[in-house]
Amino acid sequence: MTESPLDRALLMALAPGVPISGAELAGRLGVTRAALWKHVADLRESGLPVEARSGVGYCLPWPTQLLDREEIIQALGRPLQAPVRVYWKLDSTQNELSRHQDEWPDLSVVLCERQTSGRGRRGRQWLVPPALNICLSCLKRFPGGPATLSGLSIAVGVCVVRALSRLGVEGLRLKWPNDVMADQGKLSGILIEVNGEAEGPCTARVGIGLNIRLPEAVRKALDQPAADLAMLCQDAPPDRNHVAAALIRELHDGLQCFEKRALAPFMEDFVALDCLRGKPLSIHAPDGVRRGVGCGISDSGALLVESGGSVVPVYSGEVSVRRVE
Repeated sequence: MTESPLDRALLMALAPGVPISGAELAGRLGVTRAALWKHVADLRESGLPVEARSGVGYCLPWPTQLLDREEIIQALGRPLQAPVRVYWKLDSTQNELSRHQDEWPDLSVVLCERQTSGRGRRGRQWLVPPALNICLSCLKRFPGGPATLSGLSIAVGVCVVRALSRLGVEGLRLKWPNDVMADQGKLSGILIEVNGEAEGPCTARVGIGLNIRLPEAVRKALDQPAADLAMLCQDAPPDRNHVAAALIRELHDGLQCFEKRALAPFMEDFVALDCLRGKPLSIHAPDGVRRGVGCGISDSGALLVESGGSVVPVYSGEVSVRRVE
């Protein structure tokens, strides 16, 4: 974990989206103009499009909010079930949970503004400009072994859609096994990492990455179309702290429900949100590519694909599923 009070103070000054002169910024931060330029360059390097307007000063193209633990707790609207920790910079929220999973209580949540080694499923990098995404991980212990968590990513996907629906975000779908989709592309990704004994108990680290606003340069660097809340909310996305609170609330409830009843309580919602059902698919696995048509999911969360006249289950693992356009 790395803290950088100057970078955070600089971003806080820029967050309103109103131009501020270099002299005033340097004075607020107590640094020279040369040192200020280096901190601005660091934020730009991280993907944040800090503008320098001649005769006016530095600014962001739009307002944003920094994550604030007290605001998140207030927005939860109910007693806190477990600690919520907010950091400026981490290698990843998943790694932070891993470092403390034996000592922190169940349902502990970690968020951060900047991730230097964020990752998604199958080791893919998750690009995270500061103050423009939600990077959140939650710790959940289960009495059974890892095999009992089949379908957990699907349940978490339903939780993400429920949280965003409560904030007025509509038109979302779920792509098996771990993506929240909009018409414009991928909005959110889910990463489940599990360790423990085969017969139990086991510990899951549930990671959620959610795009609030993607700068064009970051969007171009991605290997697939992406959506963000700004484009889904007419350029006025919900407050980031309210988004974080909604995710935590649904995740806490959903994980405890999954522990008691597995995937069953989430199936109806998933069926309504499933964007692969009835679609031609190509299944990319280590042993080759198979084509078929999506037929929903099994009770355990496996993807069902009609191929060659029969319906076969597909398990996530190292499989990549792509719609055939």
